[in-house]
Amino acid sequence: MMMNIIPSHSARHQRSALLLCTLAAPVLAGVHEIWWNLTYVENANPDGLFERRVVGVNGTWPPPPMDVHTTDSLVVHVTNSLDAPSTLHHHGMFFNSTSWMDGAQGVSECGIPPGGQFDYVVPIDTSGQWGTYWVHAHASGQYVDGLRAPLVLHPPKEVHSYDEEFTVILGDWYHQEHAVLLKRFISIANPGGAEPVPDSALMYFAQNASYLGPKPGTLASSVTSAVGFNENATLPFQPGKTYRLRIINTSGFAAFFFWIDGHDMRIIEVDGTDVEESPIDLLSVTVAQRYSVLVTARNDTSANWAIHANMDTDMFDKVPPALNPNVTSSITYSPSAPLNDLGFVDAYHDVNDTALVPAEKIPQLPPPTKTIELEVSFDTMDDGTNRAMFNQVTYNSPLVPAIFSTLSLGLNATVAEAYGPLSFVLDHQDVVDIVIKNGDAGKHPFHLHGHKYQIVGRSEDYTSADPALNPPIVEGQANPIRRDTVQIPSMHSATLRLVADNPGVWFLHCHIEWHLEAGLAIQLVEAPLLAQQRNAPPQIMRDHCAALGKPFSGNAVGKASTTDLTGLHLGPFPQVLGWRPKGIGAMFGCVLSAVLGMASVTWYALGGQMTDEETEEEVRRRVEMKEGRRRRMKGLLGLGRKGE
Repeated sequence: MMMNIIPSHSARHQRSALLLCTLAAPVLAGVHEIWWNLTYVENANPDGLFERRVVGVNGTWPPPPMDVHTTDSLVVHVTNSLDAPSTLHHHGMFFNSTSWMDGAQGVSECGIPPGGQFDYVVPIDTSGQWGTYWVHAHASGQYVDGLRAPLVLHPPKEVHSYDEEFTVILGDWYHQEHAVLLKRFISIANPGGAEPVPDSALMYFAQNASYLGPKPGTLASSVTSAVGFNENATLPFQPGKTYRLRIINTSGFAAFFFWIDGHDMRIIEVDGTDVEESPIDLLSVTVAQRYSVLVTARNDTSANWAIHANMDTDMFDKVPPALNPNVTSSITYSPSAPLNDLGFVDAYHDVNDTALVPAEKIPQLPPPTKTIELEVSFDTMDDGTNRAMFNQVTYNSPLVPAIFSTLSLGLNATVAEAYGPLSFVLDHQDVVDIVIKNGDAGKHPFHLHGHKYQIVGRSEDYTSADPALNPPIVEGQANPIRRDTVQIPSMHSATLRLVADNPGVWFLHCHIEWHLEAGLAIQLVEAPLLAQQRNAPPQIMRDHCAALGKPFSGNAVGKASTTDLTGLHLGPFPQVLGWRPKGIGAMFGCVLSAVLGMASVTWYALGGQMTDEETEEEVRRRVEMKEGRRRRMKGLLGLGRKGE
């Protein structure tokens, strides 16, 4: 049994909860316990440029890495010492039939209230999963403020052989807190929807549930002095050894291009799926994706070598002059050797993930019994803000977490309308194709909770009739790639196939935090009647909802109805474009005035004359028209007679 710091004020409560959990599952080989007290940490300065408050764990930042053997169940005992509700999402974990442990606020729970406690039980020993994952907050942007850490699952025997391993954590970094940036982002002052651009990029390393410290002799902020960041970080290599590097992008916005000077890389894992070795010169790692690569050390120790992580600045509306989007760390063979930094590569490129071959062969799933087509768009809405939409609808979180609606609506749990817009009900064992069409100008990373999907098709232009650009799905593929986060470039599409074999409610959303906040998400309500027959969430989750003043049964607003959603926040909605009656009238008036004006000019040009009486009448008419326009304008502005 392994454990982190145990907060003394909650140890007895947590041990009792653990005992109950263990008694309820006697087949567990072991229980790996972790105690996390979510706290603010002041004056963190990982980039060396700016001190700020962050969300940390047990008074430290960054939160500690998690290393777990797949023969164990993971129990994370959480105390929320923040001043806002919080959750933890173990990204990529299946949570078979226990989706309330998934940590998605508004979908699987209300959140842990300030001062509250909760035990997340992650059934790793029964999930059939191993590989590289991560854990992060899924509430109020707290992971942008720092609540994020790597999670590595070790099977008894790895598919690939290597001598040693390290975890490489990549992330973007903001100097202002998420709440400040979000208010600026979703604002009528930002109708174009320009996302907050990070102030820095971060790269740091972990091994065996600990972070690697800074290089000797380097200066570091006192709060984060135990961790090496960017140029102060290094990986110690020994000649002839083969290393596994587990690369995780924990960003809120930025994708990265990653490569190592003087060394070759071979991909061996994608989002927890082992793949056959595939040589690669440069990795594109979008938000929330993970890759493992094998790197064989050089036999020459006369030089050390740069490790590069460059942010994909194409995703930014603009690159601020103060931003350095390209960070480097290093591989050290000898502390006294010089550093070789070969600079930029000729061109960036994306990983062709559909060309990767899973080591465990699973043939393409049967043809779909259900297809969900989702088209991405962003637009300025009727309230003046810019929002994200699937199929012209922006997602709003229900008042009742959807899993609690599923468990309390009885037979009505199969009615999608009860959960609010952008909710889709799946029958048990449905084979589902989710076709995501990116009609936006930027790239988007889409993550599905509770599943890995097969990527059975991609198109370069989903609007094209050219099969070279928009090929049909090929049935009977031998072994499609499986992952949980897919990047889709502008005007491209991806077809994601899965089996609805995990009863509960699962979130599908863009993992760029700003886009999730702007409404780019849906809910999959999976086998709701079967979910009612299986496990039940602990009572403390309902207590959390009550403490936060939120309902925890009924439809999306807490009513025993499939149609009455009064009180559910809807919209904003796309502006109605085209000619409306008022616009038509205004345009007619403008055109008529222009025609009359041009006729008058023509008449005068042809020598037309006006009598004095006609001239006086024309002046009086124009004055009256001007006065009428002035009165109408004041009426529109709401000015009374006193304002006149």
